[in-house]
Amino acid sequence: MKNIKISPSILSADFSQLGNEIKRLEEGGADMIHVDVMDGHFVPNLTIGPPVIKNLRKYTNIPFDVHLMISPVHKYIKDYANAGADVITIHPEATESLENSIKEIKSYKKKVGLSLNPDTELNVIDKYLDKIDLVLIMSVYPGFGGQKFIPEVLKKINKLSNIKKEKQLTFDIEVDQITMGGATYTNAAAFAADVAGAAGATGGATDNQNNGGNISTYNELALSTATSSSIGY
Repeated sequence: MKNIKISPSILSADFSQLGNEIKRLEEGGADMIHVDVMDGHFVPNLTIGPPVIKNLRKYTNIPFDVHLMISPVHKYIKDYANAGADVITIHPEATESLENSIKEIKSYKKKVGLSLNPDTELNVIDKYLDKIDLVLIMSVYPGFGGQKFIPEVLKKINKLSNIKKEKQLTFDIEVDQITMGGATYTNAAAFAADVAGAAGATGGATDNQNNGGNISTYNELALSTATSSSIGY
């Protein structure tokens, strides 16, 4: 099993200490910072906007993996690009023209991600896979952290991985709402995910505190515990 990149979500962070939380994540070995943006319309929750991201940008040089759960998303792409996002991930349902939104993200020289809800089929984005950098597979319905992992999405990860290999494409496969150090992380790695969007690895969260702040050791744990039974459907 390969090592996978870890992109901890600041959704579980102490929002009064976001700058310090991000510093701790970088020191702990995070590869990216996953920023969940929610509008209270596309999903039933509200989080942060471009001004907060712009202010957080000064705390780290590692990439910001910004997941836009907002609709209509197209008119806000420029704001998040200018705020300091490195990867901008959008949902196909949140834009009138997915092709135009992909072009818009690329026009700011940002990486493009497409996110699929648990009930969104891969064929919705199939024709765009050669134009993007990342596919974010949601293992829960977007809106709130701490939800129970939906195991059926593992089949989707496996199918997408096979498509990627068959077509010799280079996009990353990211899985959202992963519990670091747990079975869902091991399963996601075994099913060929490239990035774990970790809900429980943020500096203020129990998982990372119990791990001494060293995020990178989760890969070692997954490698040492993966068995045929742990990756079954």
